Amino acid sequence: MKPLTVDECGRRLWHGLIPAVPVPMTSSGQIDSAAQEKYIAYLRQQPIAGVALWAHTGRGLHLSRDQRVQVLKDWVEGLGADKLIIAGVGGPHAGAASFQAYVDSALEMADDALRHGANAFLAYAPSPLRKIAGEGELEKLVLDYHQQLAALHEPVILFYLYEAAGGISYSRELLRRLFALPEVVGIKLATLDSVMTYQSVANLIAEEYPEKLLITGEDRFLGYSLMAGGQAALIGMGAACTELQYNMMDAYFGGHAVEFLDLSGAVDRLSQVLFIPPMEGYIRRMLWTLVHLGVIGRESTHDPWGPELPESEFENIGRTLAAIGELDSSNSAKD
Repeated sequence: MKPLTVDECGRRLWHGLIPAVPVPMTSSGQIDSAAQEKYIAYLRQQPIAGVALWAHTGRGLHLSRDQRVQVLKDWVEGLGADKLIIAGVGGPHAGAASFQAYVDSALEMADDALRHGANAFLAYAPSPLRKIAGEGELEKLVLDYHQQLAALHEPVILFYLYEAAGGISYSRELLRRLFALPEVVGIKLATLDSVMTYQSVANLIAEEYPEKLLITGEDRFLGYSLMAGGQAALIGMGAACTELQYNMMDAYFGGHAVEFLDLSGAVDRLSQVLFIPPMEGYIRRMLWTLVHLGVIGRESTHDPWGPELPESEFENIGRTLAAIGELDSSNSAKD
């Protein structure tokens, strides 16, 4: 599968929903291939522009290289050529001994992604570089990292994860230099609890780089993030209840205000049981949501890198799904 040009990638992302998908895993930490096949079949029927693999939701920096390739091959084979496949690329989760070791890891992921069918890259926010950088050189290293990825001449989506969420705060000048890279399609913003940061970057794009896509990653204020300039969504929450979120986006972009407000209320209610402390638990909560929807079984919802969660959260997710009309309360999963 030949990767798309930057312009083609942007056109296919425009007003689209791109779920960042989790990986169904067993209690032994192995990928549950049968559950993944069912999950791919589920998303194949949803109104999505594509999927993001190897992102945080998919534990891309934790999976082994062989596991990542297996996941990508499964999605390429099962999703269909009309859908985008975006692959997260970055350095080791635990950090790296040097800047170049970090970049080499990202380039290895990028090479694997291209060789096995991905269309574009989502560049992880290079948070480990904060430990490597000397005084005053962090932004230089961040720029160099992105330049080396861009040198592959394939579409790149920037990922701005605000410091409060564990990322790096990019200055306006750094953003300008990143947006100047011709391979950059746009930027995924995931500020979590900083609406002001989202607004600031959105205004910069609108005023100076209207050709670049603002891709919201704001699960907790998804509706407002569209109102504030989002032109597409790449979100973990989109991994389940996908049509609900697509319909909300479609209502907004179609100018159907009453429908948008109604659907936005339902989406917000869902986000408030999925994206809560401990935040790393959201990946298991997304898998639990798929259990309630009948997509996968409970035995496929292990997250080796996430926290243990109380059973009450599983039950609360089921009640919320029933309350917003995503399933009949009598059919909510019990185990």
